Amino acid sequence: MTPSPPAPGADHTGVLAVLASSAILKCELLPWGSNYTYLVELAGQGLVELAGERKPLRAIYKPGKGERPLWDFPSGTLYRRERAAYLASEALGWGLVPPTVVRQGPHGPGSVQLYIDLIETENYFTLRERRLEEIWPMAAFDLVANNADRKAGHCLLDHAGHIWAIDHGLTFHALPKLRTVMWEFCGQPIPGHLLADLAGLLEQCQAPGGLTESLLEVLDKEEVQAFRRRLEELLRRPLFPVLDPRQVPWPLV
Repeated sequence: MTPSPPAPGADHTGVLAVLASSAILKCELLPWGSNYTYLVELAGQGLVELAGERKPLRAIYKPGKGERPLWDFPSGTLYRRERAAYLASEALGWGLVPPTVVRQGPHGPGSVQLYIDLIETENYFTLRERRLEEIWPMAAFDLVANNADRKAGHCLLDHAGHIWAIDHGLTFHALPKLRTVMWEFCGQPIPGHLLADLAGLLEQCQAPGGLTESLLEVLDKEEVQAFRRRLEELLRRPLFPVLDPRQVPWPLV
């Protein structure tokens, strides 16, 4: 079993260091997805003390060169959006997105994200039946990240019982792009404790040398400005929007 990340809110420094700098030992192409995605193993001992396992760390590597061109997202930018999603998730303190870095790999620069050892029978459609309230943060996160591709299979349950969000290549566009399977929240007010965290996120964006500067390392200025506007608008009108059929990704899973 591949070790999962430390508990949400824990320090990811050791994991991030291994992801960013350790040699890639193996690189295996995964047979699904519209873009080239690889399962990799990394050398190094950075995870051993955190997870107590002596085995190579596994991660998901998405190189920019493997991205299929899209009409509405700039080519070669999707892997950087994976990193942006991790930065925003950590700033919120919600622990949604597995540790993710941008680094050089066997096929050029790309994102490298800690692999989650998931329960394969679980996804959003199964989890909503019994844990819908725990998925609220993911739905709110997708609003501010402008997620254009929230499929059911992008919602994972690990063996420790934590729910994770993956596949954020189609996020942070400057124009409205929300597409999601999470329709159960339509028209509902966003809970107060989530709003408090979102307000704190805005403060981090406004602080000199804060989240805005980190996001500008992977997004362009217009996209970061649009992110802040979405956040401000959500705080002014804290409701999940009522969606229409055009705002569903395909395939759903």
